[in-house]
Amino acid sequence: MNRFFQVACFVCFCTPLYSQNMPAPGNSSSRAETINTSVPPEIAIIPEPVLMTKSSGHFILPENVMVQAVATPEMKFVTDHLQERISTATGSFISASNNAASAAIKLVLNERTNNRLGKEGYQLSVTPTQITMWANTETGLFYAVQTLLQLFPKEIESKDLAKDVQWKVPCVEITDYPRVGWRGLMFDVARHFFTKNEVKQYIDAMSKYKYNILHLHLTDDEGWRLEIKGLPKLTEVGAWNVKKTGSFGEFTPPAADEPRNYGGFYTQDDIKEIIQYAKERFVNILPEIDVPGHSLAVIASYPELSCTPGAENYKVRSGERIMDWSRGAPPIALVDNTLCPANEKVYQFLDSVITQVAALFPFEYIHMGGDEAPKNYWERTPAISDLMKREGLKNMQQVQGYFEKRVQKIVESKGKKFMGWDEIMEDDLSPAAAVMSWRSVNAGIDASLKKHEVVMSPTAYAYLDYMQSDVIAEPKVYASLRLSKSYEFDPIPAGADPQYIKGGQANLWTEQVYNIRQAEYMTWPRAFAIAESVWSPKEKKNWPVFFAKVEQHFKRFDIAETKYAPSVYDPIFKVSRSADKQLLIDLSTEVDGLDIYYSFDNSYPDRFYPKYTDKITAPKDATLLRVITYRGKEPVGRMLNMPIEELNKRVGKR
Repeated sequence: MNRFFQVACFVCFCTPLYSQNMPAPGNSSSRAETINTSVPPEIAIIPEPVLMTKSSGHFILPENVMVQAVATPEMKFVTDHLQERISTATGSFISASNNAASAAIKLVLNERTNNRLGKEGYQLSVTPTQITMWANTETGLFYAVQTLLQLFPKEIESKDLAKDVQWKVPCVEITDYPRVGWRGLMFDVARHFFTKNEVKQYIDAMSKYKYNILHLHLTDDEGWRLEIKGLPKLTEVGAWNVKKTGSFGEFTPPAADEPRNYGGFYTQDDIKEIIQYAKERFVNILPEIDVPGHSLAVIASYPELSCTPGAENYKVRSGERIMDWSRGAPPIALVDNTLCPANEKVYQFLDSVITQVAALFPFEYIHMGGDEAPKNYWERTPAISDLMKREGLKNMQQVQGYFEKRVQKIVESKGKKFMGWDEIMEDDLSPAAAVMSWRSVNAGIDASLKKHEVVMSPTAYAYLDYMQSDVIAEPKVYASLRLSKSYEFDPIPAGADPQYIKGGQANLWTEQVYNIRQAEYMTWPRAFAIAESVWSPKEKKNWPVFFAKVEQHFKRFDIAETKYAPSVYDPIFKVSRSADKQLLIDLSTEVDGLDIYYSFDNSYPDRFYPKYTDKITAPKDATLLRVITYRGKEPVGRMLNMPIEELNKRVGKR
């Protein structure tokens, strides 16, 4: 639009409440950065900015708002986003122009590059009369907008007009830029299919917190989710299984007559639409085709790609048990879910797939999996024995290494970079192969020292499918990961060669995640913690300050109708035995300032019940402990029901 409106706002004087030696816009000074630990409650920015100075006063949003911005295609993404987010909730009329001296909001591309800001950094200034953002690129201005929106009242998240809200923004000066370049979330759409619009919904949420990479796990034993022209069975057969409800991995095997109509896939046009949607939010899409393991959907579609006789009878997995993990990794396969490294048809198949994936996805990397490939079927396959003799391979790790090297060549022949999970390091691999380190921090450190590009994604901090609270309150998974532990994530760990650490990522595997609401529940708030770990300076991280901000963002998510887990308020149970063999129960909380109330008499405790102060003993005949957390007079935690039998079992495991 080209309409101009006079900007009206209340004028007051901005007096600095504290200062952090803010550089002038466009100044590339590298003067020392200081840390503020007394941010006013109305400022709750996630991830924490590098530098911030709060002043007295506010900018008051007028009814008619002119936005000034240069006219570039990428800038239109930024201004359209700003217009939509502000106008929807506030009702203000937002117009944009590339030449408006009286604009209330200015988006400025630096004429001279500010080296300090890099490609994604920005500066933001809010005064009583104007909001100005500077950056070297449109990407930086998009992130400036995300910070600005977090400075608005929480009602800015409303999908409808919010009434009776004073739309004001505190006066502030911010300089900000990311710690690392790769800031990713992995979304597993293979175990359960998520629609195109649900993927967009996930992109919307992550982009608010300055994530810039969505890793789509597109293939697994439970489904192949991407249309590949010339290979129709991948989606005709491989995209569908039997719908099951209950605990994944423990489902009964489907009967022959049960309909295989649960699942779905993305057409190539769908993928183009998702990529464009992500691009408009400055998010890249990393595609993953998981091979040679996790390939049962492929084998069910094209059994000739297997080493194993009888593969023509295999079906896409519906969640029944197919692996024996009792002896650790790699698992013992009960059915052979691997592509055959000794079969030339496999490499022809992968060439066709990778050719189309490379053409569809503009991102420079293609992730080819490589994790958890069972080898027990390979060990008794004549074709594998022949391959080993012919190529001089000594063990099954080298057999997989042979496979990975051939796949890497295919990927690179399409003009892309090859990436895989850290198992690809088990055999010598070219330094050109990028490694996503998941099994441990040490795997990533080792890969960086061998001059591989590394994305840190360790289970100990970044696996969003893990339980967030006690198993009595969460879907049972093999491990737990609380918010405070995720916040300890350091994408550049001590001992790593930092020049090879591209960044960090959190992963949401969806075996136990059946719908988008549960996906949100498992992602947030732990993705807040990862976002701050990969964006903010390490020295700026502060758990009490961070959690205070998280609670403000819970309120924003309530208004945005985005689900999140309140698990951080749940008490932590520890058990032991007294000298006389009585059960001793030790309760604690993840955050300070909470009181725990409890009962053993099967009633529901509130703050008038006994308050926990020290270890408690379970009465002799008690069968249930109920607990709830309060902050002052308000309940904040969930009512948890802990069977005494369960606590006794846990003592036995110690």
